[in-house]
Amino acid sequence: MATLRGYGIDTVFGIPGTHNLELYRHLAPLGIHPVTSRHEQGAGYAADGWAQQTGLPGVVITTSGPGLLNALSAAGTAYCESRPLIVLSPGVPEGEEFADIGSLHETKDSTGAAGAIVEWSRRVHSATEAVEAIHEAFELFRYGRPRPVHIEIPLNVLEGPSNCPPALLDPRPRRAPRAAADAQVAEAARLLRASGRTVILAGGGSLRAGAALVDLAELLQAPVVTTLNGKGAVPESHPLSLGSDIRLATAQRVCNEAEVLLVVGSKIGEAELWGGSIAPGGAVVRVDIVASQVDKNVPATFALVGDSAAVVPQLVAALAGHRAEPADLAPVRAALREEARAMAPALARIAETVAAALPPDTILGGDSSQITYLGTASFVRQDRPHSLLYTPAYATLGYGLPASIGAKVAAPDRPVVCVIGDGALMFAVQELVTAVEQRLDLVVVCVDNGGYGEIRQNEADRGIPPVGVDLTQPDWAALATAFGGTGHAVTSADELAPALAAALRRGGLHLLHVPVHHFQADPTTTEDLR
Repeated sequence: MATLRGYGIDTVFGIPGTHNLELYRHLAPLGIHPVTSRHEQGAGYAADGWAQQTGLPGVVITTSGPGLLNALSAAGTAYCESRPLIVLSPGVPEGEEFADIGSLHETKDSTGAAGAIVEWSRRVHSATEAVEAIHEAFELFRYGRPRPVHIEIPLNVLEGPSNCPPALLDPRPRRAPRAAADAQVAEAARLLRASGRTVILAGGGSLRAGAALVDLAELLQAPVVTTLNGKGAVPESHPLSLGSDIRLATAQRVCNEAEVLLVVGSKIGEAELWGGSIAPGGAVVRVDIVASQVDKNVPATFALVGDSAAVVPQLVAALAGHRAEPADLAPVRAALREEARAMAPALARIAETVAAALPPDTILGGDSSQITYLGTASFVRQDRPHSLLYTPAYATLGYGLPASIGAKVAAPDRPVVCVIGDGALMFAVQELVTAVEQRLDLVVVCVDNGGYGEIRQNEADRGIPPVGVDLTQPDWAALATAFGGTGHAVTSADELAPALAAALRRGGLHLLHVPVHHFQADPTTTEDLR
């Protein structure tokens, strides 16, 4: 815990349990704030939201057995979305592995279970090994593809004497990010100089580049399309930004018609393409921190292996003095908005209403809800990265609320609004009381389409009558009030914007219940929910 504190970790998420109390003993003396979630999965997602705002790994402390297993869905999310997470758990004492003797929380192979999900899972056998594992985790997060790790400490080690030299507790100094080979950078720059139509596709791995990515786009006068994990890599108010709509056919066409497609930090996964494809007719330059990624899904003409924090500035330097002709992107932006609106008009209207009411610099929580991927992802423009909390590839339900809580803990001065569907909210509804307990100013907008709207449509498309998708709804406003917040039932489309603005002004936890039918052109149909 001292080593974590030395690296800047001042908050951990989890639930105290019988076996992990020696980890909790040291939080107060070290100045580490514990956030107690109401489910370990929520702790993992809150740690994810916290990590995205701080640039540090989220840390989750679970108890042995069920506590660890409850957190593994969050660990799977962090693996799939390439996010830094450390899960700490106690384990059975040394000598009792696979003993099957009926001890409390006994699990056949918890390290093996976690190891099947995370980047690595390690059962340590001394305090020194535990501290070295923390250092190794930070090496991964700083210089590799950030993914979750799990450290299991046997109970007899956790509760026994330490053999760790005090000097080993100090954090290791940060090195410069890995640059690409100069010859490859020069070759890619020659290709980019000669291109009459360059397009940049920026993924989550591009966020390390910061403002240098804007400099590169301006030198090339290149339109920038991002994945949802890359949203805000270039401010979405910038004239060259086409937003985070890579799943739309219009954005894919822009990429495929480029003379050179420059892909920065994305595996171009099919989950974000929604049945479309990125199949460029021209050359492809790929920048990635991991060599195994540069030919994944779309082979590279030129591969620049290195950290975008170093490689993008290398390209900027190599292109110094270059001036490309600007393109008129207004027609493309208009086409993207119309395509997004046509997919789900009612949800687009809700998202546009929310967007107009949000203060600048709002962090927006999302979930694997239609209101996120058919609404706010397209219509809420954001100028800072990590301002949309979402999991486009793992696509889990139950993420948005706890992630918003973690983000608010990390960034108390920024407005945080969580806009998710009724199905997603019920996956993590218990975390409303966590927000109250932490005294957070948080607004939750529950967009209610009566259950699992997308799956309802999937069933209809297959000729299956609705089964298991039309769900009984609680009195959402009363439920929020019962948890110690303030609930509000929105009864018309015109009521949403002022209700959202009022909730943000008042502070505390607010839940706005918004039935989708208020925003449908014909409230008797479900056509808008496709």
